[in-house]
Amino acid sequence: MSTFNDQAGLGDLTVTTDRIRGAMETVIEGKPEVVRLALTVLLAEGHLLVEDVPGVGKTMLAKALARSVDCDMRRVQFTPDLLPSDITGVSVFDQEKREFEFKPGAIFANIVVGDEINRASPKTQSALLECMAERQVTVDGTTYELSAPFMVIATQNPVEMEGTYPLPEAQRDRFMARVSMGYPAIDAELRMIGGHSAGSPLTDLTPVADARDLVRLADAVRRVHVSPAVARYAVDLVNATRRSPELRLGASPRATLHLVRASRAAAALDNRDYVLPDDLQTLAVSVLAHRLLPTADAQMARRTPEQIVADIVRQVPVPGAPAGQAPHAGQGRAVGAPQIVPAPPVPPAHQPYPGGVPHHNGGRPYPTQAPTAHEGYAPVPSDGRLGGTGSGAAR
Repeated sequence: MSTFNDQAGLGDLTVTTDRIRGAMETVIEGKPEVVRLALTVLLAEGHLLVEDVPGVGKTMLAKALARSVDCDMRRVQFTPDLLPSDITGVSVFDQEKREFEFKPGAIFANIVVGDEINRASPKTQSALLECMAERQVTVDGTTYELSAPFMVIATQNPVEMEGTYPLPEAQRDRFMARVSMGYPAIDAELRMIGGHSAGSPLTDLTPVADARDLVRLADAVRRVHVSPAVARYAVDLVNATRRSPELRLGASPRATLHLVRASRAAAALDNRDYVLPDDLQTLAVSVLAHRLLPTADAQMARRTPEQIVADIVRQVPVPGAPAGQAPHAGQGRAVGAPQIVPAPPVPPAHQPYPGGVPHHNGGRPYPTQAPTAHEGYAPVPSDGRLGGTGSGAAR
């Protein structure tokens, strides 16, 4: 089996990520899966949305990741009076030089922590669109490139609606993954009392890597192999969200790219130079759910996007499985890859609180009925499976 340690120049990937993970876990108690997802997004050159109730460590996670790496980090507290120029920068006229001079904004950093992003106005939120998608900023007709690595880690509270502006779909689609912290286990909370009561553990956190390390690791992740069968499986998963009768907005092509890129990073963290279907299954909920809009019927049935994506993962056939079957994680076989090692099953919808945290639509009304086929959504096949090829596709 080929591993990163077999290839010159890539052997330090797991060593470096283990150091970053260890540094973060000195601050974030009892959340190894959350730390791993944050590292996955970092290696995949994506952006992370941390969404949860107050006081569970959203900002602490973002700052722990930023301080574990010796690179330029900026923190922006999003408020209703924040202006787009505060983020992108502004041109100021210099009286002595008799010319305009550009003053860079907070976005000109390697890691940008946006705290409570949904408290800023839509106009200010839109200042992040070009930065996150194209890694550049255009001010007064001049385009400025952002230095690599570049990552936005944003936090928001999903249950507080007073004085907030829900993120539009275009903004949410630019985040590679969404993670919820959840309440800690009892033993983790007990350790937290001892470690956090004397002071903030961030004070003693020292960088264990630098920006050059992240650029090198991201280049290694881009070389992870994705077989044609696994790539087709990613497309099938995303296509299934577009044809689901429970969703009025499916995942975009950008979601497909993000799912594959995140799977490459997950494979690298497991010391593999190829992607397995298990990687896609494990990341599907985190990468796809925050982009989806359920129908009114699904909302009334208390069906969350996380539950819908988990059902889709269980129904879409895995590459190499017998025809007509959709085995669980670990039962498929990637073309050109060795035997698949079983992975943990796809997690259910994240509900760390009694009854779960309902997702809202920002006060906008949902449609009274699900879209029909002529509105751009193909109906589900009569056998009930969502793993079909879709309109115009060929097996």
